[in-house]
Amino acid sequence: MWTAKIQFLKGVGPANAAKLAKLGIFTVGQLLEHYPRRYEDRSNHKLIAELTDGLYETFRALIINISELKSHRGLRIVKITVRDQSGVAQLTWFNQSYIKNKYKTGMEIIISGKVQRRLHSIEINKPDIELAADFNADAGQIIPVYPVMENIPQWQLRTLTRQAVEIFHTLPVSEAETLPQAILSGYNLINRQQALTAIHFPRNREMLAAARRRLVFEELYLLQCGLTYLKQKNKHKSQGIKHAPDGKLVTAIENKLPFTLTGDQQQTLQEIKADMEDITPMQRLLQGDVGSGKTVIATVALAKTVENGYQGALMAPTEILAEQHYHSLARLLAPHGIKLAVLTGKLTRKARDQLLCHIKEGGIDIVVGTHALIQADVEFKQLGLVVTDEQHRFGVQQRAQLEAKGGQPDVLVMTATPIPRTMALTVYGDLDVSVIRELPPGRQPIATYARASNRRDKVYAFAVEQMKAGRQIYVVCPLIEESDKVEAQSAIKIYDELSSTFFKDYNCGLLHGKMKPQEKDVIMSAFAGGEIKALIATTVIEVGVNVPNATVMIIEGADRFGLAQLHQLRGRVGRGEHKSYCILLSDSTNQETVERLRVMTEINDGFILAEKDLILRGPGQFFGTAQHGIPDLKIADIIRDTDILLEARRAAQQTVCTPEYLNRVWQTLLHWFGENFTMVFCR
Repeated sequence: MWTAKIQFLKGVGPANAAKLAKLGIFTVGQLLEHYPRRYEDRSNHKLIAELTDGLYETFRALIINISELKSHRGLRIVKITVRDQSGVAQLTWFNQSYIKNKYKTGMEIIISGKVQRRLHSIEINKPDIELAADFNADAGQIIPVYPVMENIPQWQLRTLTRQAVEIFHTLPVSEAETLPQAILSGYNLINRQQALTAIHFPRNREMLAAARRRLVFEELYLLQCGLTYLKQKNKHKSQGIKHAPDGKLVTAIENKLPFTLTGDQQQTLQEIKADMEDITPMQRLLQGDVGSGKTVIATVALAKTVENGYQGALMAPTEILAEQHYHSLARLLAPHGIKLAVLTGKLTRKARDQLLCHIKEGGIDIVVGTHALIQADVEFKQLGLVVTDEQHRFGVQQRAQLEAKGGQPDVLVMTATPIPRTMALTVYGDLDVSVIRELPPGRQPIATYARASNRRDKVYAFAVEQMKAGRQIYVVCPLIEESDKVEAQSAIKIYDELSSTFFKDYNCGLLHGKMKPQEKDVIMSAFAGGEIKALIATTVIEVGVNVPNATVMIIEGADRFGLAQLHQLRGRVGRGEHKSYCILLSDSTNQETVERLRVMTEINDGFILAEKDLILRGPGQFFGTAQHGIPDLKIADIIRDTDILLEARRAAQQTVCTPEYLNRVWQTLLHWFGENFTMVFCR
C-alpha cells in the first residue's frame, strides 16, 4: 500500500497526478507524509472586529467587492473587500491578476493571514483563502492546511489524504508499524496508524501533540539508526592500522613547533593519537573556528602515520588552499626528512606521471591535493591516514573514494564551519567529534561594524588609510554581474568603480566564480604575495589562502548572507599581528536582518554564531544535508526538537545493539533512505 502509485486513489487521474507530482507526491505513502504546515481551529473563528494586529488569524466572511488597480510603479494590485456582522476587511495581492477571476462577489470564504490594522481599516496581504462551502463536513474540527501549489485546492488534498488514511487503517497494526514494540512502550509513543490519522485530522490539540511527537521521534530515530549503524559497522569491520605510541620523529616535531599548543589543541591531539593507536579505524571530525589551529593538529597526525611506515593524504577543496597546506606542512615536516608533494590539476602530464609513480612506490610520504587525489590512477603504496579539509565542500562519495585507496586507513575530517551540537548529531552522527574553541594566543578579535550606504565613502576612505599603512583589503560582493531582479552590488561593477575612484592609486584584483581555475590562482597568488592590495571578490574567497597582511574585510550587501557565511568571510582577516576590521554594508530595514548584523558586531565566537544562525535561518539553509546522503527532514525541527533528538539517539543505540530490533527497522531504513542507503550505510 505504501508504495502504491497515487493514481490508486479515487479521483486521481492524469491531470491531478501531474499536479501532485509538482509537490513531490507520487505514491500513497508520500501523500501521507506530506504533513500539514499549520492547522485551523474552525471551532474558534474570530469576527473581523476581534482580529489582532500582527497575529496570524483565521476568520469567515462574505466577498462584497473585487477590484484591480495599477500603481504608479506599474504594480497590479488586486483588492477583495469582505465583511461579516462585525465589520469589513481588505484582502490584497500584488501582481497576481488571476485572483480577480478566481472569486466572485457573494462567495463565503475562510481567510487566514497576518493581520495589519491601520487607522480606519484592517488589511491582510496575500492571505490563504478557502471556500466555506467545501468544509461543511468538517465543521467544528481542527482543519489541516498543507503546503500546496496554486492549482491544487486545500479541500482536494484533504479529501485525498482522508482516503489514504482510511486505506492505511485497513492494514494490520503490526504491518503498518515501523518501530519495535519495546521502543514504542519505552518512550511512550502512540502507534503509527494513530499518529498519521491525528497529524492530518486531529480530534483535539492533545492528540495532535502526541501524533507530532511520535512522527518526529520516528524520523530522528531512523536517521540515528542509520548513522549509529554506520559507526558500529566502521568499528567492527576488518581491523585497521594500529599505530605505535609516539616515537622520536613525532616527539622531535612537537618540540620544534614555533608555538605552544592551546589546551583544546592538546586535548584534540590526544584524542586523535588514541584513535590512531587503536586497532579500530579512526573516523573523527575535527571542528575548529577560523584560525583556531586545526592544520597543526593534522600535521602531527600525518607525521605519526609516516613514523609508523605509512603514507598520509590531505585533500582540500581548492588548488590554492592545497598549495597553502603543502607549504605549511613542508615548513614543519621537511626539515625532519619527511618527503611531501602536492597533486593538483595544473601539473603537466609528465610531472603528474612522475609524481604518481613516486606515490605508488612509496617515495612520497605525504600527498596534499584537491579532487585530483581521488582519480582512479592515483595509487598509494600504503595509505595510513586520510585528512579531508573543509569537509562540507565534499560529498560522502568523494570522502569514501579517498579512503578506499588504503586498506582501512584512519580518517580525520576537518571543518572551519562551527556546527551546533544538534546539527553535528544529525549530519555527522557516524563520526567521533573533537572541538577546538580556544584561539591561539595573539589572535585579536576582529572589530566588526554594520554601516548603511550613507557611510560608504567614509568606509572606503578608511580602507585607503589601511593600504597607505601597507595593509591589504578584501571587498566582497554578493553577485558577479548586475541583476535587475536582485538589488545587490555586483563584483564587476564595484571593481570598476573602486579601481577608478578610491583605489585608483593601488593595484586591484577581481575574483569570481565564472573565472577559470588558473585565472583564480593567478589572482589569489598575487594577493597572497602582496602585489594586489585590494581584492574585490564574490564568496569564492570564503575558503581561501592565509594572508596575514590583510586587515580589512568590507562586505557589500551584507544582508544577503547568513551568519555562518559572514563569519567565514570575516575569518579571512585577523591572521597577522595588526588589528583587523570587518565592515558590513547594508541598507536593509528588515528586523531579522538588522538583528543578524547586530549579532555579528557583538560576537566573534563562531560556535555561538552558529547557534544563532540555526535559530534565525533554520537547519535547511544553515547546512545542506543532501551531499551527505541524508534525506530532508519532513516534520522534525532540530531546534525545537532537541530533547526528542537525544531520546531518539538513545533508542537508536539500543536498537543497533539488538539484532531483533535492527531487523524490525531494516526495511524501513532501506525505504526511508532509498538509493542513498547503500551509498551512506553500506559502503
